[in-house]
Amino acid sequence: MALSLGIVGLPNVGKSTLFNALVKNAQAQASNYPFCTIDPNVGVVQLPDERLEKLSEISKSKQIVPTTVEFTDIAGLVQGAHHGEGLGNQFLSHIRQTDAIAMVVRFFEDKDIVHVAGAIDPVDDIHVINLELILADLAVAEKRLEALKKETKSGDAKAKKRVEIMQKIKDGLDREIPVRQIFPDPNDLEPIKDIQFITSKPVIYIANVSEGQASITSDELIKHHGLQSILQPTNIQKVIARSETTKQSIDCHASLAMTKNNLILISAKIEAELSVLAEKEQQEYLESLGLHESGLNRLIEAAYETLGLITFFTSGEKETRAWTVLKGSSAPVAAGKIHKDFEKGFIAADVIKYNDFIKYNGWQGTKEKGLIKTEGKQYVVQDGDVILFKFNV
Repeated sequence: MALSLGIVGLPNVGKSTLFNALVKNAQAQASNYPFCTIDPNVGVVQLPDERLEKLSEISKSKQIVPTTVEFTDIAGLVQGAHHGEGLGNQFLSHIRQTDAIAMVVRFFEDKDIVHVAGAIDPVDDIHVINLELILADLAVAEKRLEALKKETKSGDAKAKKRVEIMQKIKDGLDREIPVRQIFPDPNDLEPIKDIQFITSKPVIYIANVSEGQASITSDELIKHHGLQSILQPTNIQKVIARSETTKQSIDCHASLAMTKNNLILISAKIEAELSVLAEKEQQEYLESLGLHESGLNRLIEAAYETLGLITFFTSGEKETRAWTVLKGSSAPVAAGKIHKDFEKGFIAADVIKYNDFIKYNGWQGTKEKGLIKTEGKQYVVQDGDVILFKFNV
């Protein structure tokens, strides 16, 4: 299954321009008026990974199959979107199933592109979007809590646990705390996994900057725009505990969970220009701007880091393919990404480190060097592993 990112933001912040650039040939509209994107746009992008070409060349593979990222671009949200203002509410459902949220925030100045609030204020824009997502989740929590309470009348212990979790979520959302900070460990939400909360998902903040700002650091951007006030607190649980004790509301800025690691500077204008250039020309253009890689690459890297994902490979004459798993996944779990039967009937895995595979010219060369390790069910897959699974169905 593809990694999926839901793109959100206010109108006229460059969401659809960025979407078009990221998916290159996608047909998303990108125009200078609010609510231009009426239907959600979905585009699938192959994940750039130079390791695939090298593996394929050595294995003489007939085809290369990269892993993919799916982007969903929804209508621009405005204040009041959670109860239907500006068409935003009806599209929030499209991002409830995504793995993470990519929030596009406008930092660029352009007098010809109007800002929906009349002035560019990144801090306020982030506040509006996060609050709308929290309020949308609160509406879901309130509705589901009432339904779950009815289930407890039978004395079902599982139903009581679900109510307990949902009540904590509702109380936290009431204080403008997103679900991911009410329950930092996603496993705690297992009893209510059928209920998708937008604010349970990690957030990657995309600062849509001008061409002149594209090469500055996130530290410089944070300092210049006064974003220090919305950086993630060192211990959100202390903030929650203090609020529960004093019964006071938490400033929602304290719960935005922005860090330097999930703030990505991208110029949608540059990405749009890159999308029509040949690969060699793209690199030359990036270097002329003082950039080392495209915004797409940096966004995907941030998504992988934020979600704790790694890539392993299978490589042979038929194909060389990339697979995505959670960091810390066991060999059987990784096998299950290929086919569920592989996980059920897992016997062992022959594992080669990527650098060894390249250095010693593939399976035969590494075998002669004694570098193929046969691993069992307890083996934890590492990024870059080249694996051949052994199974019995």
